Amino acid sequence: MALFVTESAGYWALLRDNPRFRRLWLGLAASMIGDWFRTMALYHLVLKLTGASGLALGGVMIAQTVSLFVLSPVAGVAADRFNRKWIMVGTDLVRAVLALGFLFITSAERLWLAYVLTAVLMSVSAFFHPAYAATIPNITTRRELVAANALGSASWAAMLAIGTALGGIVTAWLGTTEAFLLDAASYVVSAACIMRVAVPSAASPDAGHTGWQTFRRGLRYMTARPYVLRLLSVKACSVGLTGGMVILIALFAENIFAAGPTGMGTLFMARGLGALLGPLLARRLVGEEPQTMVGAIGAAFVMTGGFYMLFGATPTLAWAALALFMGTMASNVLWVFSSTLLQISVPDTYRGRVFAADFMLFTVIMTLSILATAWGLDYAALTPRILAVISGSLLVLTGLFWLARPQQHVTE
Repeated sequence: MALFVTESAGYWALLRDNPRFRRLWLGLAASMIGDWFRTMALYHLVLKLTGASGLALGGVMIAQTVSLFVLSPVAGVAADRFNRKWIMVGTDLVRAVLALGFLFITSAERLWLAYVLTAVLMSVSAFFHPAYAATIPNITTRRELVAANALGSASWAAMLAIGTALGGIVTAWLGTTEAFLLDAASYVVSAACIMRVAVPSAASPDAGHTGWQTFRRGLRYMTARPYVLRLLSVKACSVGLTGGMVILIALFAENIFAAGPTGMGTLFMARGLGALLGPLLARRLVGEEPQTMVGAIGAAFVMTGGFYMLFGATPTLAWAALALFMGTMASNVLWVFSSTLLQISVPDTYRGRVFAADFMLFTVIMTLSILATAWGLDYAALTPRILAVISGSLLVLTGLFWLARPQQHVTE
């Protein structure tokens, strides 16, 4: 594939000159910061009510990922058949109501609510993500596309850093109630922003088909294009393969460093800052030509894995935060570059189903990673340090394979 641009858009210029993207971005940022408030409060609450059980915390994460996996095929079809803006607005409003349900988790006897509410909320969220990813190329120009993806990823990272740090502080000082209320409010703000975005709707060639036929047509499209399948593997082999790291980060903070929710917020903040800077620096250093982005993916795999291995050996909270910062810098490059290459390669009529498959694949691998990590902690007597080293090693091996066969990963 030879498509590339010689002049790219700046981040401030993109937000200033493209009001449609600006409103979409503001909505996304609002909901993401609320997500991290809820995440910090919920993780702390589950660990507190269960005596720091890795399996119990893993259960919450599995409820998240399994729900995304089950609903992603339906969400992809919906994103290609219906108005993407109203899909996003509707999911935000439903999630606002569901977020209030976490207020009722007040004892170990009510812990089952954490799993049920998480599963339902993430089932609804499954419809938001492919609609959002498929919308970006519709409201940006080609020269703005990489900047839009990098800014979206950087915003996720910034909200991760801000939301986890503030969420940890709010949870430690005020309790979990305020964090859950802020999460609900964030979805309302997101819906209000996205409601003002004018999203062009393209005529779908699948309009005369049933939902099942639309799904099968999308599946045939992906399986007939090896370059699309290769790009779909990137998030699965990076974000998915290290899904258990989230459990390990929480346990490092709570148990190994005895730093409580504040320490957990510190580690997640470091992870967010790394994710914030990684794509921004990579875009400047690597550029926006597809061939160079493909090559950078292999290097990013190796760097991510190496720093995650170092995280497993760190003696203090500060060194652990630094290792996470460096590792996540490289990890988010994988997310941004693979998303951009998919958006360039896939026509609008199939984009929702492709991105739904993208989310589905990495959630399947993430679920397996979480299960393996939780089982290793509670039944195989593996320490968090050993499991962190194993996770990093798997990424390094994946990166070496990618670097050894670059010609196998070049898109059309």
